[in-house]
This record gives sequence, structure tokens and C-alpha cells, in this order.
Amino acid sequence: MQLSSAFVSVTSVHGKLENFTFHRVAAKDAYIMLDRPTGFRLLEIISSTEPSCLVNSPTMPAVSAAACCAAATPASEVVEDLFGFLRVLSDGTILRSPAEPVFCPTTFPTSHPSVQWKEAVYDKAKNLRVRMYKPAVAAAAAGGGSGDASRNKLPVLVHFHGGGFCLGSCTWGNVHAFCLRLAADAGAVVLSAGYRLAPEHRLPAALDDGASFMRWLRDQSANAAEADAWLTEAADFRRVFVTGDSAGGTIAHHLAVRAGSAAAAEPGETTAAADPVTVLGYVLMMPFFGGVRRTSSEAECPAEAFPNLDVVDRFWRLSLPAGATRDHPAANPFGPDSPDLAAAELRPVLVVAGGLDLLRDRTVDYAEQLAAMGKPVELAEFAGKVHGFYLHEPGSEATGELIQAVARFVDGCVAATEAAAAA
Repeated sequence: MQLSSAFVSVTSVHGKLENFTFHRVAAKDAYIMLDRPTGFRLLEIISSTEPSCLVNSPTMPAVSAAACCAAATPASEVVEDLFGFLRVLSDGTILRSPAEPVFCPTTFPTSHPSVQWKEAVYDKAKNLRVRMYKPAVAAAAAGGGSGDASRNKLPVLVHFHGGGFCLGSCTWGNVHAFCLRLAADAGAVVLSAGYRLAPEHRLPAALDDGASFMRWLRDQSANAAEADAWLTEAADFRRVFVTGDSAGGTIAHHLAVRAGSAAAAEPGETTAAADPVTVLGYVLMMPFFGGVRRTSSEAECPAEAFPNLDVVDRFWRLSLPAGATRDHPAANPFGPDSPDLAAAELRPVLVVAGGLDLLRDRTVDYAEQLAAMGKPVELAEFAGKVHGFYLHEPGSEATGELIQAVARFVDGCVAATEAAAAA
């Protein structure tokens, strides 16, 4: 890729655009934004004229904002900055880096000897992608051509990544490595779905995208003519579980509540029997919940922790509807305007907490409140573990223990469902 000479240099200090240079990429009719001291590529801007911050992201549609060069003046201060990967300027311009973060090292595995994977677009209008993983044993059984094909199919784990609703992708190396191991060790088809990110798309956009993905999954199950055979030959759509990490766990919670509230509102309906997809349970891994009142684990969180309270608050400022507090229903499952969970017919829920996670108290309280309501909930707490440890160390023994806890939960839900059907 050849660059022309520098197009424009933008300089300011202390919280403003600093030491960035735009270069023309003639072959692509684009500009890239480089950090002048290091040459690190921060941003790609697709434009035939001056950079206009039209950002191309692998999991999101292009986003248009105010012109960069016009905004790159001393008045255009950086008002929000998430590790350099997401910057919001005072005029509303949003800058995103296409690079993966340092916690997605190239040493993470990109393949697994017993897992096949592929990527697809499940919502063309929004350019939302899903990475699909299946154990090789499922593929071999499907190609065998003998016996009852349904007996060879595997449970499905729909998975939503984390990132405070502002960062992350199903294509990031840490998410990919975790999903490879999840599919292999749990013996399941894993569908890692992307969703729109804030602040370009504030909540409830991500929650709605989660519901949209479930509709796509139902179409895959019900419409054989247009379904992806690579997926349908391995996936048992009667054994589906919705899992999520951090913000993805929050999406899983909201999908559970939406489904449970609909079931409670129509107790006499037989919609479950007619539904081509049966969700048997939900797995919330260190869900990203919030609230105006601080918990002890939040108040006592050291500044050097990741994430710390400042980062969490920043995520909520950028992702919640403008003017909303952390008691908004999207953030706080027990907020003053949140749905009544006691009235919802919730499927079994596995809640995962980390002993060193600043969200630990909020996560444990969520499980305890569900249990007090008589809901089918299990709590698995990993002492001495930080938020999202399974993404930082996807090959560790602790991550293996987490996946085994998920597998036991899946097996237990399936056995209970089969026993109830036989009764």
C-alpha cells in the first residue's frame, strides 16, 4: 500500500487531538490516520476528498460524523477516550481504531484441531456478522450418512461478546480463541454474534440486535431452502442456550426477560411447541450491570484494576440513552423502571462471578434476588479471578473449569427437559 505525502497534520495538547498525521492511500481512495511518533495506524477514513471520519469497522456499518479536519482545531477536545480505540470529540465526532487491543495478542490460537469455523452476515442492512464454530465430530457424523441424523446433532450456544456496549467484536482474537475452546470442550455448536456498538448506536440497539439474531436463528431452523447447511447439519435447535460475556451477559439477561415476560403474558398459548428454536437456558458470564448506588466491590475497586470504576462509568455514559442514569432498565435489572422479574417465567440461568471483579457484588446480588423469587438460578463464583479472565487466558485451567461448569449446566437443563417430557 503506497502513501502520498502527508495531507494534513493536526496538533494540540492535553486532551485534544495530538500528534496525528493523515496520509492519502491513493490505491484505495482513502486516508489513514497515523500516530506521528510511532507510525501506528489509528484509523482508516474512506473519502475521496478531505477526511470526513467515515469509519469502516468489521462488525458495524460505516458511521458518518462531522468533518475531521474542520473539527481538528483547539476547540475540538477529546471528551471521552477509551484506550485510544474510541475517541469522542466535543463536536460529536467519533473516531474508532480498526486495530485489535493489546489483550488480543497474536499468540492466541486462531484454530483448533477439533473445531471447524466460518463467518457469515446475519443482518445485511446493518452489516452484523456471526462466527460459527462446530466440533469436527459433528461434521464427521453429518457426513457419515448413516443412522438418525438428529442423534448426531449438538446443542447450540449463542454467544454475545463483551466490551461495555462500546468496544469488542466477534472477530477479536480473544473472543475467537475462547469460542474455539468453548465449542471443543463443551461439545457444542457456538454462534458468536456481533451487534451494533455505542455511542453511534446507544442502547437498546444492542439488545434489539440480540433479538434480531434469535429471529435469524429461527429462520435457519424453519427455512431449509435458505438455511446454511454447514450449520443446520450440526445444530440441534431444540437445545439452544444463550450465553454472553460482560455486556453480552447483559444482552442474555434481557433476552431471557423478554422471552419470560411474553410466556407469562400468554400462559394458555402453545407458542413454545410451535417455535422452531427452543431456548433451554441462559449463561451470564460476569454480566455488565449497573446502578446509581455503589456496591462495596465497586467502591473498593483499586484504580489500577481493569476495568475500574472510571472505565465502567465511561461505558455507561457512552452507551445509555442520552440523559439516562445507571438505574435505567438497560443497566439495572432491579431499577425503579425495570421489568418485574418476579412475574416473568424465566428459563434456568447460570450466573458466573469473579472474586476480584468490581462487578462481583452486583452479579452475586442478581443471582440471590432471582433465587429469592423462586427462579431456577445457579451461581458459579471463581475466587481470585478478575473480570473476563477467560478472555485474557483462554487456554488456562480456570477457563477450562468455567467451560465445564457451562457444559454441566447444559447437560442438566437437557436432562430436566427430557425427564419432564417423559413424565
